[in-house]
Amino acid sequence: MKEVDVVIIGGGPAGLSAGLVLGRARKKTLIIDEGQPRNAVTREAHGFLTRDGVSPHDFRKIAKEQLRTYPSVSHLEDIVRLIEGEDGQFLLETVSGVKIAASKLLFAIGMKDRDLGIPGLAEVYGKSAFVCPYCDGWELRDQQLVVINRGATLMHFVPLLSGWSKQLVVCTNGPDELSEAEREELRAHNIPVFNAPIHLIQSNQGMVSHIKLEDGTEISCTGIFFKPELELGSDLPVALGCRMLDTGIIEVDEFGKTSVPGVYAAGDATTHLHQSIVAAASGAVSAAAINGELNQEEWRKSNV
Repeated sequence: MKEVDVVIIGGGPAGLSAGLVLGRARKKTLIIDEGQPRNAVTREAHGFLTRDGVSPHDFRKIAKEQLRTYPSVSHLEDIVRLIEGEDGQFLLETVSGVKIAASKLLFAIGMKDRDLGIPGLAEVYGKSAFVCPYCDGWELRDQQLVVINRGATLMHFVPLLSGWSKQLVVCTNGPDELSEAEREELRAHNIPVFNAPIHLIQSNQGMVSHIKLEDGTEISCTGIFFKPELELGSDLPVALGCRMLDTGIIEVDEFGKTSVPGVYAAGDATTHLHQSIVAAASGAVSAAAINGELNQEEWRKSNV
């Protein structure tokens, strides 16, 4: 049985950042990660000061190298399959049979993409099709872009994306779920809307050339922004009893505390602002809160 102060489930920016804070705080910390990050499809990660343009692989490599400075932090490439116990006495077991005892838990599990069923999307995702203009809008500035979205989120997303390019076409891949006033708003900005289902995204080595609709329409473009459908990277928080928000993320307070004592969460699983630098910041905040809680508990013990 491996015994640690903190188990961090997830080794992305949130989990690694938390590991750094806890390592510097001299807490025995184990980061468990399956090694299949959502952003593995992307060639470059952007918006992270001093690391703008770094590949997700290199980002993790650099982070792990820096964590080696702190001997209390270790890594395990595995998947946690079971968590039992309570605050101060959590028991975990991995798929490979490793058993761990931990005082505190931090979920940095991120989110995973559901298959949207759009032929050709997987080939361009992370190369010429993206979900976040803050992360990838600069590279596609002033280009001919297709937005795959619908309804209220479309009417939020299109004005945002227009800061990067005015050459926008909307494909709703089915009913647009718009009011007539919203359709008129898009027409006033010269943004065509196509409701026919998408037949195929045509590309060459990941670079989109055009989109074919089932009604025969072909739309030329050099980039795509689409609305993903996401789910938690693990069902463990739900199984453990963590309260969830209606939007599908874990409910946490400003320090990353969940509704379950001793359990924290950070990163994409707790917010809809999915940027590496935001995830890293939330991981650091949660780690500081965990360290403070552990130190307070140890302090009280010494007074008995």
